[in-house]
Amino acid sequence: MEKKDLKAIFDKLFKAFGPQYWWPANTPFEVIIGTILTQNTNWGNVEKAINNLRARGCLSAHKLHQMPAKEIAPLIRPSGYFNIKAKRLKNFINFLFNHHGGSLKKMFNQDIDSLRRELLSVNGIGRETADSIILYAAELPIFVVDAYTKRAFSRHKFFAKDSDYDNVQKFFMENLSKDVKIFNEFHALLVRLGKDFCLKNKPKCEVCPIKPFLKVDF
Repeated sequence: MEKKDLKAIFDKLFKAFGPQYWWPANTPFEVIIGTILTQNTNWGNVEKAINNLRARGCLSAHKLHQMPAKEIAPLIRPSGYFNIKAKRLKNFINFLFNHHGGSLKKMFNQDIDSLRRELLSVNGIGRETADSIILYAAELPIFVVDAYTKRAFSRHKFFAKDSDYDNVQKFFMENLSKDVKIFNEFHALLVRLGKDFCLKNKPKCEVCPIKPFLKVDF
């Protein structure tokens, strides 16, 4: 794998799908809410939950900080596992206020490694969620790895199906320019590829946009 090969894949996906406009949110805080709520559900359900919070006038760190988890839970019910996710939202918000006075600007004003360690210390935030916050909310260059990414590239034998998250992330970050816009768009395009073509069952390999570049060997 050379940088030009990965760039060629990106270009082919971008030509096929166009810009994905990720992350769909009005503010960095809304991005963070979305990254936590999207765990184990689809984006349509997350949008419903976020709209509920917006309609209630509590789509802000200060408002949610004042609300107990039991009041947040019913509002985010559409996202599923709403009691658990309400606690995870509170865990993050409490951390934000306890360590950064409720200011995302202060939290984001540090190097990527330090920010990532902080986020991973919050109960309920794993590597994919932490990296999504770093890339999409803080707008810092880190590549987000998800199931769609691992599925597509493991099928094309770039790495093993059971490869560790950090190793997959390293693969992309070593073969792409450390550019927030590229990391953002590439991740979003791979999600689109996974949803529309590289399906878990019965993948549509014959019409896959990146088929001309790669040879699949299942």
